[in-house]
Order: sequence, then C-alpha cells, then structure tokens
Amino acid sequence: MSAVTTLQARIPYKPKIKVGRILLYIVFILVTLVFISPIIWVFLTSLKLQSEYSIYPVVIIPKPLQWINYKRALFDYPYFRYFWNSVKLAIPTTAITVLSSALAGFAFARLEAPFKRILFILVLSMLMVPRMVTAIPNFMLFAKLGLVDTYYPWYLWALSGSSFHIFLFRQFFSTIPKDLEDAAEVDGCNRFRIFWQIFLPLSGPVVATSAIFHFQWAWGDWFTPQIFLSELKTTLSVFLARSYPDPKGLPLETVTFAGVMIYLLPMLIIFFIAQKYIVQGVVTTGLKG
Repeated sequence: MSAVTTLQARIPYKPKIKVGRILLYIVFILVTLVFISPIIWVFLTSLKLQSEYSIYPVVIIPKPLQWINYKRALFDYPYFRYFWNSVKLAIPTTAITVLSSALAGFAFARLEAPFKRILFILVLSMLMVPRMVTAIPNFMLFAKLGLVDTYYPWYLWALSGSSFHIFLFRQFFSTIPKDLEDAAEVDGCNRFRIFWQIFLPLSGPVVATSAIFHFQWAWGDWFTPQIFLSELKTTLSVFLARSYPDPKGLPLETVTFAGVMIYLLPMLIIFFIAQKYIVQGVVTTGLKG
C-alpha cells in the first residue's frame, strides 16, 4: 500500500453538502406547511371551547383539548345519515366513471373510426366548460325525467365518462405496444376481451389515479347536491356547510369543525396511501398524440 493510499485511508470521509439541494428541501417544507396549514387550523379549532372560537387574543392550542366535540359531531346530530348518503353517491359513481372512461379511452387509442381525432378534441373541450354553465339545463332535463332528488343523475353522468379520465386512459393505452394486441387477436380475442384481460390489468396506476381523483371530486362536491337533492338525501358536504346549531339555534363552529375533520379523513387517508399511484399514473400516461 502506497503512502498516498495510507494517508487517504486515515482522512475521515466528509460527505459533500449540496447547498442548492438543502435550499430546495427548505422551500418544499415551507410550501407543504402553507398547504396543510388550513387542515392544521381546522383540527386545532375542533378542539376548542365554543367560547374560545372568536376571542382575542387568538387561542392557538386550547387547554384542555375538547375531544368531546368529536363525540357531539357524530352522535348529537344525524352525521351518519349524511355520511351514508355521500357513500352511496361517491363509490358507485367512481366505479362507473372509471370503467366508462377506460372504455372510451381504449376506443380513442386503439379503434379506427371516422373523425376520431375531432371527437377526441370535442371530448377534451368539455374540460373548459364550467359546471355552472350546464347546471340549469341539467336540472331542467332531469326534472322532466322525474330524477331530481335521486342519485340517478350522478349515475348517468358517470356512464358518459369524464373528459379528464378519458384523456388519461387514452394516453396510457396509446403507449402499449401494438404487437401485444396483434398477438391477442391471433389467439382469437375480440376487442372487448383484449380491453378487459390485457389493457385494463396493465393500466393499474391509471385506474387508481382516475378512481382517487373522481372519488375526491364526488365526496367533496357541494354545488351539485345543493341543487339536485333535498334535505334528507343531501350529502355530508352540504350538511356540514350549514353548521351545527346549539339549542338556541346559534352555530356551533367548534363542533362543526370536528365534523369537517372527520369528513376530511377518507380523502386524506386515500391520498396518503395511494399518492404513489397518482404520480405513477400521471407520468405513465405520457405525451403520445
């Protein structure tokens, strides 16, 4: 062993500190804190006394913590009825939307038809149409069909798919090699079997991404249930927006915030469990035209 090698072996290794990377992490941490600060504030407010809600100076961390607000939010009011209404609306529409969007995306990616590109552009153009523009025509249509105050409008919308999800599936299916489809056709598979047994199992990340996005939209939608559903059938988002009343009819904001925190839990849990699928699904859609 040479003298230089011996000297290098005695010198302790000092990892290189990349200042740029550290600054980037600091920026990410600050941005994350900005985005989660509303959730933190909702949580802390849900643990306050009602008298601490609007006093000055502001109480940041209440003492003692009022965990009873969560019990009151769940059992002193019909929380579970509206929770079940949201479940009946969000889960079926998510499943139907994912399947119908996958079928449409497969058709745009793999089937040949006249004016296919123009139709795809029309589908994408629907992303630019606000829901407020179509709210009144939709209400008039479903009112004439006798479907107001039911969940059937959401199920019918789900059957037509979602422009955003159709785009995700179309982009992903376009990246699958044509040889795989040709081999399946040689083995006697029809188009639907190719979609169901080959393309759909391969599109796991996109299915997860589509399901998560649509579930969060259906679960958090306040505008549409406010128009189409009555008091008994409305969703949890509409119920919580009206605030819990006390015996005198005054709003109980702290109890309402406890209900909101429970309402956010399904979306937060789903997001943290499946965030890797969201990233993977969006990335694997590619940019193929």
